[in-house]
Amino acid sequence: MDYPLPIDFKLQFSDLRIAAEGLNRPECVLTLESGQLIAANGKGGYSVWQAGQSPRHVLPRDGNRQGFVPNGIALSPDGVVLFANLGNELGGIFSIDHAGEVKPVVETVDGAPLPPTNFVLADDDGAIWFTVSTRVRPRSTAWNRKVADGFIGVSDSRGSRILADGLGYTNEIAFSPDARWLYVNETYSQRISRFPLLAGPMLGPKEVVCELSGADFPDGLCFDAFGGVWITCVGSNRVLLIRPDGRVQIVLEDTDVDYVRYLATRYADGLLSPDDMASTGTSRLKSVSSLVFGGHDLKTAYLGCLLGSAVMSFDSPIPGAPTTNWRRSLR
Repeated sequence: MDYPLPIDFKLQFSDLRIAAEGLNRPECVLTLESGQLIAANGKGGYSVWQAGQSPRHVLPRDGNRQGFVPNGIALSPDGVVLFANLGNELGGIFSIDHAGEVKPVVETVDGAPLPPTNFVLADDDGAIWFTVSTRVRPRSTAWNRKVADGFIGVSDSRGSRILADGLGYTNEIAFSPDARWLYVNETYSQRISRFPLLAGPMLGPKEVVCELSGADFPDGLCFDAFGGVWITCVGSNRVLLIRPDGRVQIVLEDTDVDYVRYLATRYADGLLSPDDMASTGTSRLKSVSSLVFGGHDLKTAYLGCLLGSAVMSFDSPIPGAPTTNWRRSLR
């Protein structure tokens, strides 16, 4: 089957609309078949809303005394929100229910405490998959090509263990629609990679799908229904599409050219810092960090971000592939 999206397809910022505002660090967004949307909330929980309605914020009922910073989020098969905690010291996977009760779900891997944790997936077999970007502190020490100590782990009835190690700032992961591959963004190696999914579960040897350059730092990823991989890049504030034939096209960008040139130089010199990444210059995408397809026909794309207070959306000419969260219901 020919890929249906033209190679010259490109959106403008004016094609975006606000799906929800008044949010706090909505780094990751989930869409459900019911029409509900859920976003990570930087105050320790999540925000939930229906299209056209105002979001409701569910936060830890103890006032977030533990300083949770939800990064990636997922919905468990039994309808509870899971979050990967990207705190300064505390990592791990936690659940938070509708009343704000937070419980630990995965706190160790291979017997050691989990470092600050980036992303989480819950599969249909009861396993929880997670990523740790780096073991070094501060994490910005790994914002270069030299450090590759991130990993992918899984927790199931056999315990919590590392499945793939030595990755260059491991970020979002996603199962391919055909369930043959686990894709991963290696943010500060500027690389999208994949692993064969094997029984166990286990992962086969890594394959590199695509390498980027400049200030394209891949953060979020998802699939469309035709096998395209959609990538959001912090730094450049671009949405890229890796077509099934391997060609890469820019679908959306709102880039401050001078600032991106500055970031690329700092990165090349090994000097990229939190202060550098705390701004997007004049970009209105505010460090676009994730993309997910939703809506009744899976043709509405929603964009999460690190530095803004809104989730933006746009109409896609082609539908997305359902995620593991799609047919689940929030309890």
